[in-house]
Amino acid sequence: MTIRSTAARFLGASTLAFAAFAANPVLAQDVEATGTDAAEGQLNTIIVTANRREENLQDVAVSAATLDADTVKTIFDAGAEVTALAARVPGLFVESSNGRAAPRFYIRGLGNTDFDLAASQPVSVVMDEIVLENVTLKAFPIFDVERIEVLRGPQGTLFGRNTPAGIVKIDTARPGDEFTAQFSASYGSFNSLSLDGGVTVPIAPGVASLRVSGLYQHRDDWIDNGFTGQDDVLGGYDELAGRAQLLITPDSRLSMLGTVAFRDLDGTSTPFRANILGPGNNDLNDNYDRDTVFYDAGGGNVAEYNALIASFRLDYEADFATLTSITAYAESDGSSRGDIDGGNMVTGPGFIPFPSDTQDSIDLDQFTHEVRLASNPGGMIDWQVGMYVFQSDFDVTTVGFGFPPWVTVRHTNDAWATFGQLSVQATDTVKLTGGLRWTDDKKQFLVVSPSFISGPGAQYRIVTDDRLSWDLSAFVDVSDDASVYARLANGFRAPTIQGRDVAFGSPPSVATSEKIMSYEAGFKSEFAGRSIRLNGAVYYYTIEDPQFSAVGGAGNLVQLVNAEKGRGFGFELDSAFQVTPDFLITAGLSYNDTKIQDSNLAVGICAQCTVTDPTVVLSGNTRALVDGNPFPNAPEWIADVTARYAFPVGNAGEVFFFTDWAYQGKTNFFLYESEEFNANGQIEGGLRIGYARTDGLFEVAAFVRNITDADNVKGGIDFNNNTAFVNDPRVFGISARVNY
Repeated sequence: MTIRSTAARFLGASTLAFAAFAANPVLAQDVEATGTDAAEGQLNTIIVTANRREENLQDVAVSAATLDADTVKTIFDAGAEVTALAARVPGLFVESSNGRAAPRFYIRGLGNTDFDLAASQPVSVVMDEIVLENVTLKAFPIFDVERIEVLRGPQGTLFGRNTPAGIVKIDTARPGDEFTAQFSASYGSFNSLSLDGGVTVPIAPGVASLRVSGLYQHRDDWIDNGFTGQDDVLGGYDELAGRAQLLITPDSRLSMLGTVAFRDLDGTSTPFRANILGPGNNDLNDNYDRDTVFYDAGGGNVAEYNALIASFRLDYEADFATLTSITAYAESDGSSRGDIDGGNMVTGPGFIPFPSDTQDSIDLDQFTHEVRLASNPGGMIDWQVGMYVFQSDFDVTTVGFGFPPWVTVRHTNDAWATFGQLSVQATDTVKLTGGLRWTDDKKQFLVVSPSFISGPGAQYRIVTDDRLSWDLSAFVDVSDDASVYARLANGFRAPTIQGRDVAFGSPPSVATSEKIMSYEAGFKSEFAGRSIRLNGAVYYYTIEDPQFSAVGGAGNLVQLVNAEKGRGFGFELDSAFQVTPDFLITAGLSYNDTKIQDSNLAVGICAQCTVTDPTVVLSGNTRALVDGNPFPNAPEWIADVTARYAFPVGNAGEVFFFTDWAYQGKTNFFLYESEEFNANGQIEGGLRIGYARTDGLFEVAAFVRNITDADNVKGGIDFNNNTAFVNDPRVFGISARVNY
């Protein structure tokens, strides 16, 4: 990647700022936050970094939920990937029509259904404080984690543009001063294997420490191709990832952390299943067989991706403030291929008279640099200021089924920002916080080669915007165990260019910035001797110029559109109950109501499905009005429950039972509403039964994921047949975990 002059000047300026600041005395700071142990019978304290500093979840004026390391391991026991996070906390939904390569995130109903590798999303994924902007980086495997935080609602002040829905913040385990090792392994159905481990080795105690961690996941092919008569030719994968972190603390005042992480995926992209819905309803029909597809093309639906992320972090703490500098480089390259026509062998309402087989590939470089100065905790006033620069360059090549046979387009994105936040402890019980961020964002698009599309803007597009984001909150302690808060937040998603349709004879499309105004009120409480935690929030938001992707339709296009307005409202409830020292229950619930507000917006519709309201279909039967419809892939209800019960065995062990369940309510897949392309009442659950040492040294267990073997439709392809994709099948297995 070539770092242009803007980034070079910014990096140089921030380095000079550090050099000047370094003359002051400082103290070492560990910026990682973890949960802390509680007394027997009490819930653990949850530490979050929603404000870029360690705070008790109960003291933060934001709707947030967390997943700890053990829960994450359980979710991924059978070799699952990022989309397994869907519905694991209230308000969060994740899905993908690109398999393990390009997940799509939604919070409070806001997301993007665009399946292209250039898609922009309003949910940011931040791993170790590094934004993973592109969808292929968002797919980076989750392993050796300390905690996952889901921050709901706009986070534009501290985390920047493209966060109007919220962020998923992943913090991995860090090096320390003591030798530690953790390892987990699971093996199950379809030869599903998952290995996850990490080791910290103090090189020079108190001065240098190394942590090395890794992940390996494998599953055999298990899906037959009924068209060719081949057995077990799709559905498998091999995923390898690793991370090395070197922490250096040359004195008690300075810490430096260098990290290198990689990913290597070789597997099958999402198996599309033709003509399995309806017609006239969203039921799986007789064409559906989880173990069989019918492909006359697709080359095995191969998905191959590699990624590399390298970063350097420096923390320098003075008597009054801490300087943090984070510089990161990321690259991603790979391709995925898929067939959606079913080989013309599956009976149903739709027929595609040619092999509908496409492949998309990407070659991406991303550079980010952030420097911030934050007051040290403990005073009546907390503040932080900072600067941020972002650059990305990537080429996307689409191999289609028309002319030309392939097209390569180039996307570049340059953005910079300055930000600040101030918190004041106004009284013993009232804390006020406000923040501002100024962002300048510029995107360019160029058709590299070849293209037969002509006319203004067909080969080159540029979009820019500069905008102020802000938030304001008040947090009030009403008792020692309960607090209430109110939060106003403004944010935006930067303008976007989409050019995949150049490969199919259509010009690129553009969407201007979407602007959100969010109103939120909530409460945080712990009672019954801190054995019960109950947190909740209600929210209402309005969006000007919401960005939507009109995907599919009879033309199988991907077109960016701006609706005039949109709105959403709902609530989230997070709870935990330490019933006894050996019995813990957690439960979450969210309700979300979204609506598109644009009486003139019309989009392409499926060729072979039943539009729910025929009066919105325009003449020609290829387009329909979408005013009043819910946002796509915005579940109305999400619920999750976990329960762990244990009883002692001997002096140092216990037998435990753990179960987890997730519920997804009514969900419309596209901008228009049809009888076929929606879901409702989906439930998935898991169970683990095993033996564990009470000191956490090791455990062994038997497990099952998707315990009911539910066939849940997770999304659709609405080109010319009622194609859909479904969840993973039931997996039985055994697992072992060691912590030293």
